[in-house]
Amino acid sequence: MADISIRKSGKAGRITLTRPDALNALSYEMCLAIDEALIAWVDDPDVHLIIIDAEGDRAFCAGGDIREIYDIGKSGDHSRAQAFWRDEYRMNARLYEFPKPIVSFMQGFTMGGGVGVGCHGSHRVMARSSRMAMPECGIGLVPDVGGSLILAQAPGHLGEYIGITGARLAPGDAIHAGFADHVIPQAQWPALIADLERTGDPSHIHEAEIPPIPGNLSAMQPMIDAHFGGRSLPAIIASLRAEDSQFATNTLELLERNSPLSMACAVDIIHRLQDEGHVRPALMLEYRFVYRALAQSDLIEGIRAAVIDKDRAPNWKHTLDNLPPDAVDNMLAPLGDKELSF
Repeated sequence: MADISIRKSGKAGRITLTRPDALNALSYEMCLAIDEALIAWVDDPDVHLIIIDAEGDRAFCAGGDIREIYDIGKSGDHSRAQAFWRDEYRMNARLYEFPKPIVSFMQGFTMGGGVGVGCHGSHRVMARSSRMAMPECGIGLVPDVGGSLILAQAPGHLGEYIGITGARLAPGDAIHAGFADHVIPQAQWPALIADLERTGDPSHIHEAEIPPIPGNLSAMQPMIDAHFGGRSLPAIIASLRAEDSQFATNTLELLERNSPLSMACAVDIIHRLQDEGHVRPALMLEYRFVYRALAQSDLIEGIRAAVIDKDRAPNWKHTLDNLPPDAVDNMLAPLGDKELSF
């Protein structure tokens, strides 16, 4: 398959994303190929660990192929998109539950669907220049692929902040928030991968890592915690509006760009997951949103504004001040026999 390389090398199962010109965006076929490999390798005695990496310098994976989702949405037949998300989320769960070490090397940008491939393993490596984000609320989606669980487990209220602002995280912030584990200079990655293939032992990763530079979010945490502790999006907005500070002004400006429906659902999902310790409940909640997304959310309009017309001027269904009180419950209601299963 041209967009992904899956093979065994030494004691490692290798998964390499090979769409650098598309920032290694995940297609449906790529998700299925990863899942098939995981199923084949779980009991393979020759595979001691899995290495996930990607070609190119700009991105490990900049997300799911949202142009593909847009075309499906415009066609009126939403079943293929629903199947895409269903099978992608099952693959995310398989990565999270995989009993052998998984080492991911995430250069450049890791966003959205890339988090679901790179951030559920046991050893998550970034370079100094790597950046990570969950920008889904900016296109009318919610943080998904199990990323909502990572957000729910982040210190304090960083998860709500990261999830609804789409903040880009430098390695120090990504490690602090729970998305990554190690910073290793990218020039050392080939030798480290060769060692992993030869030994099947990830313990040498710790010998190669360097201390992460503390990120901005650590310094901002007291302000984030003060404003993002509300149980709903309206509570967060009210808290920010009540304070005359540069942080409040800048944050409100970020939130005013994103889909109010998506942000409200994201906050609710994160709060529902704060006592969860497994990815499956997160994926099930996310799937309730995406199952309805093409028909009931801002997703099609968000993709249009971001990547089709590129006017950056989405016409959201709601504003921050007129979101119906039942909007979140309607998007996250159980799906009956359409509920995500594993």
